[in-house]
Amino acid sequence: MPELPEVETVKRTLGRLVAGKTIEEVEVRLRRIIQKPQEPEQFAELLRGQTIIGVERRGKFLRFILSDGVLVSHLRMEGRYGLYKAGDPEDTHTHVVFHFTDGTELRYRDVRQFGTMHLFASGEDLVSPPLQKLGIEPLDESFTLEAFRTAVGKRKVKIKPLLLNQAYIVGIGNIYVDEALFLAGIHPERESSKLTRPELERLHDAIIVTLRNSVEAGGSSVKSYVNGQGESGSFQHQLRIYGRSGMPCVNCGTLIDKTVVGGRGTHYCWKCQPLKRTRPSSSKQN
Repeated sequence: MPELPEVETVKRTLGRLVAGKTIEEVEVRLRRIIQKPQEPEQFAELLRGQTIIGVERRGKFLRFILSDGVLVSHLRMEGRYGLYKAGDPEDTHTHVVFHFTDGTELRYRDVRQFGTMHLFASGEDLVSPPLQKLGIEPLDESFTLEAFRTAVGKRKVKIKPLLLNQAYIVGIGNIYVDEALFLAGIHPERESSKLTRPELERLHDAIIVTLRNSVEAGGSSVKSYVNGQGESGSFQHQLRIYGRSGMPCVNCGTLIDKTVVGGRGTHYCWKCQPLKRTRPSSSKQN
């Protein structure tokens, strides 16, 4: 699933591609993608004649700011947008097409068909599901150390599942949690409430650095992610811990372990990220 850096990259790309374009017609080919209103015909009618003012992001959601409303879109596992000229060959998995008055089309493609679209009146989207209960933005100025400590510092749960919980901090998925915890030297199974202030400060800074570096690299194309122009990200080439199970740690040379934490595959170095337990029998010093 695209995480914050990937969605941020898509947002920036789409903003350049579609801002100022006016919707002439919307073609919905897969009804279940349209969540609000429930009738795709009403969805299309409400969008007809609307101009896209810009594209923003909230967590892992895209927000298309319209001349009279907001379209909230979640890409889920494999959703992607692309701008084409009318008449260009179409992909089999194209499910929603926004036809613009200038002869171009914004096509939404989704192989897994898990993506969603919600259309709101202006001002309603941020106070309504699915955006209503999202946590703080890690790349926003509001993501201060104190705000981070308030969100996670007193909770008696493992730090990794807590960071993945979008009700506390948004947009940090599995890849970036592993990377940030490694950079901060914190084991993914440490209890959040037992992290010291210096550890929380390191983790706060590691989250920001990791996400910013990935945004600069256009995100991580670990599977099928591409931006609005069909371009892959390159941050996967900078990953220091994620996906490197059995390989030497870049810091100490110890072989990287992989376990399951909170139901998610988790990579860590037992030496650089101690849990105050004995060395796993499967690990060997390189």
